[in-house]
Amino acid sequence: MYCKKECIAMLLAGGQGSRLYDLTKQTAKPAVTFAGKYKIIDFPLSNCINSSIDTVGVLTQYQPLALNEYLGNGAPWDLDRSRGGLTVLPPYQGSKRSDWYKGTANAIYQNINFIKQYNPDYVLILSGDHIYKMDYLKMLEQHKATGAACTVATITVPMEEASRFGICNTNPDGSIYEFEEKPKNPKNNQASMGIYIFTTKKLIEYLEADEEDEKSSNDFGKNIIPNFLNNGEKLFSYKFDGYWKDVGTISSLWESNMDLIGQTPVLDIQDNHFRIFSRNTARPPQIHGKNSSAKNSLISEGCKIYGTVENSVLSGGVVVEEGAIVRDSVIMEDVVIKSGARVFTSIIDSDATVGEGATVGTENAGKDKITVIAKGTEIAPGATVQD
Repeated sequence: MYCKKECIAMLLAGGQGSRLYDLTKQTAKPAVTFAGKYKIIDFPLSNCINSSIDTVGVLTQYQPLALNEYLGNGAPWDLDRSRGGLTVLPPYQGSKRSDWYKGTANAIYQNINFIKQYNPDYVLILSGDHIYKMDYLKMLEQHKATGAACTVATITVPMEEASRFGICNTNPDGSIYEFEEKPKNPKNNQASMGIYIFTTKKLIEYLEADEEDEKSSNDFGKNIIPNFLNNGEKLFSYKFDGYWKDVGTISSLWESNMDLIGQTPVLDIQDNHFRIFSRNTARPPQIHGKNSSAKNSLISEGCKIYGTVENSVLSGGVVVEEGAIVRDSVIMEDVVIKSGARVFTSIIDSDATVGEGATVGTENAGKDKITVIAKGTEIAPGATVQD
């Protein structure tokens, strides 16, 4: 027997992440390393437990092995509960058929029985590929106060970028009268964050109707939200004013890592009042050689720095040998930068080696020309690799 929950979360973590190219060939996007010691999925999971939401279904699909191993029983996020906690929900064979998740709405539809067993009043829908810190209880309080059937979290984006998002057109009271998916000529810049709170009864009703529609894309933004509006359901926008980044592209992942360093980081990951939890491997302290230099960088446990590191984020176990330079780059676990090598404006995935005197990336290239090195790559001594 499952205990009743007021609100449970369904976290969509099955996307392929094709725009991250080599970084997601062997790894699900939510399991990509971020900020040296975290995975992307740590952020929504930590938001849940910081918001007192202790029942989370994680919907996996693409390259799930590393992600499933990382999630385990949910203990790092205090989600190893006998009643609720973290449950991994892959596609499975039902009595009628077995299907890969066809879209975000179909993924939730296939797990309606998981929702029903907790009999929640509300369901929180999340994505596993965003970097942000958010108290979902504040959004839930607004949802209840307005009597909405659905509340959509929104954030203000630059007007020139608004056509990349689902845009919520709202009345002065915050109620949504129109939702436009990636409009060519957006009417405003209030973008959907892909975070929704639904009243459970309405959610199930619309998911079931959507599944019967053979023409549907089975997507929340393209189908479910417009159907709510077309039928006169009460939808409200919840305006979020904190840091939020969709890290679905190489440039946005690099930018978001860079946002963590400097004198005034845009996102505070050191706030003990709203911690980001993770499953970390214990490593020894950092080592800095007598000729080393490290400036304006995040350097994780187990790193050995004998060369120069500037404006960069290094994951655990990275070795930068004497005479090597790493600048404006994101270096993932156990990468070795050999002596005399130079790394500029790059993302290097785990277990790669940059040979002696090799050059990776272009100095001062900026976010539009980031060089990506795949996991386990060995770059020959003296070679030059630029994107």
